[in-house]
Amino acid sequence: MDVRSDMLRRLRNRRGGYSLEQPFYIDPDYFRLDLELIWYRDWLFVGHDCELPKPGSYFTVQIGAYPVVVVRDREGMIRAFHNSCRHRGSRVCTAEKGTSARLVCPYHQWTYDLDGRLVFARQMADDFDASQFGLKPVACESAGGYIFICLAETPADFAPFRAMMEPYFLPHRLKEAKVAFESTIVEKGNWKLVWENNRECYHCAANHPELCKTFPEAPTVTGVQGAMEDPEIVAHWEKCEAGGLPSTFRIADDGQFRMTRVPLLRDAVSYTMTGKRAVTKNLSDTVAEDRIGSLLLYHYPTTWNHILGDHAVTFRVLPISATETAVTTKWLVHKDAIEGVDYDLAELTHVWTETNDQDRRIVEENAFGIHSPAYEPGPYSEIHEGGVAQFVDWYCRFIEPRLSESETPALRSVA
Repeated sequence: MDVRSDMLRRLRNRRGGYSLEQPFYIDPDYFRLDLELIWYRDWLFVGHDCELPKPGSYFTVQIGAYPVVVVRDREGMIRAFHNSCRHRGSRVCTAEKGTSARLVCPYHQWTYDLDGRLVFARQMADDFDASQFGLKPVACESAGGYIFICLAETPADFAPFRAMMEPYFLPHRLKEAKVAFESTIVEKGNWKLVWENNRECYHCAANHPELCKTFPEAPTVTGVQGAMEDPEIVAHWEKCEAGGLPSTFRIADDGQFRMTRVPLLRDAVSYTMTGKRAVTKNLSDTVAEDRIGSLLLYHYPTTWNHILGDHAVTFRVLPISATETAVTTKWLVHKDAIEGVDYDLAELTHVWTETNDQDRRIVEENAFGIHSPAYEPGPYSEIHEGGVAQFVDWYCRFIEPRLSESETPALRSVA
């Protein structure tokens, strides 16, 4: 039986409310199908507008086999291109980020303008037509300070996400923020295990002492389980909405993305050991209230987020292999906030640095156990793991019809 048929059979025979079978978490062929049918076809969060402050600013990202460069052009537009020279395929931009008047391939110095046009290729034949060899574009959209790309030849409609997300996020002015710090850790587990761990706080009390000082463990917090019936959360929504901040739980029809604003524990206003502010300047000049809790955003398969009054913490998930996943965390503050004056970097980053490392160990132990021949799918807690079940259900519903297609969809080629 070929791998597509095997995966499809397992999905159709899956027991609802249980974890997935072993190959979904460790098999390289299953991972390849995840890349082809999800990561190469859907909108992926890659970074923030504020990371590209001026024309020529760029950053690079690797999505499976595809190296991509994201750049701000001379008119201020954010664009994305396959980071592969049209000469012989070398990566054009080799640094993680930088600023350049033009994008120059280090191999033979083929030179591209910021809009992707090839403007210089030395010592080519007289009939060489440079207009036919610009960098290949990647679909790119910006919403509420977040940059998303899509590798598919015909991307899905981005408008529904923008329409739902921007009213919640525009007041926080993330386009004008700055990244105070970022870190990337590699977790030795499948990307779905990273998400499953994130989607529940069943494990929090025993594993996240720092986070549990401010973030509620209640399963209603992320909106999937009973938020509409939780009087504390509903009262928080009403208070924030009265102050002009959209807050009520919203979710896409297919469950791929959702957002909500939730209260923190007791009198906490930020993710610190004391619950007090980590940054003296508000993240946004237009949001003055301290007790707004945390604005949560989840967008499968690449990002979850916490937007507070004084700073934001954003997370990006990228698959490396069937058993390795890169998680990048960024702490955003007001563009004029000064380290050592308006915030202490160690205090700003402590809670989530510790939490990330704790989650890494959890995911790696989970992955280690799943490799056992004795592993079989186990039941999710109906009380605490509704978010995990929602993610797994989304994954299965999303990939199953694509497995049934008779042919692989057209993708933008690398070279």
